[in-house]
Amino acid sequence: MSQQAIKLYRHPLSGHSHRVELMLSLLGLPTELVFVDLMKGAHKTPEFLALNRFGQVPVIDDNGTVLADSNGILTYLAAKYGDGQWLPSDPEAQASVQRWLSVAAGQINSGPARARLITVFGAGYNAEEAISNAHGLLKVMEHELGDSQFLAGDKPTIADVAAYTYVSHAPEGNVALTDYPNVRAWLGRIEALPRFVGMQRTATGLQEA
Repeated sequence: MSQQAIKLYRHPLSGHSHRVELMLSLLGLPTELVFVDLMKGAHKTPEFLALNRFGQVPVIDDNGTVLADSNGILTYLAAKYGDGQWLPSDPEAQASVQRWLSVAAGQINSGPARARLITVFGAGYNAEEAISNAHGLLKVMEHELGDSQFLAGDKPTIADVAAYTYVSHAPEGNVALTDYPNVRAWLGRIEALPRFVGMQRTATGLQEA
């Protein structure tokens, strides 16, 4: 019996949405992309709020199982479809993955994600603070990626999927990756994974690839 397509409610410029789109693709799962027009407030309509009361993308509908929150969705997809490859069973390794999921929701969100929100979406945050936060994060990542190929060890996990998009697109928020060779090498390793899909880039910020 063939796998029914998983619906992904997303916006193509949402890094949180791309995390899930990337995970679905890496797992080789059939996916139906459902465009949510954030600019027109589609995420605040009664229909969408019935899917996610917080009024945020992404949301997935896996044959009637409706889930919101990008990191929660990554955990679900890895546990259900990942054959143990993306979410380790060892307690110490699990803790390492969880640490980076927390970083994705914390330092990545307040750093490169927020800096990009300012340039791409015109969000009213403090750009200097967001860029400073981003470089603080990147310095830690640069150090840790000197010891391992991926964030939670020598194999890719959902930690890498959660962190990839906003770090890759940090230059769009005027956050240069020039001084972080280990981070750039890590990005390249993710982009070399089978079935990798990138997020659409915008003509903002530093114009770096």
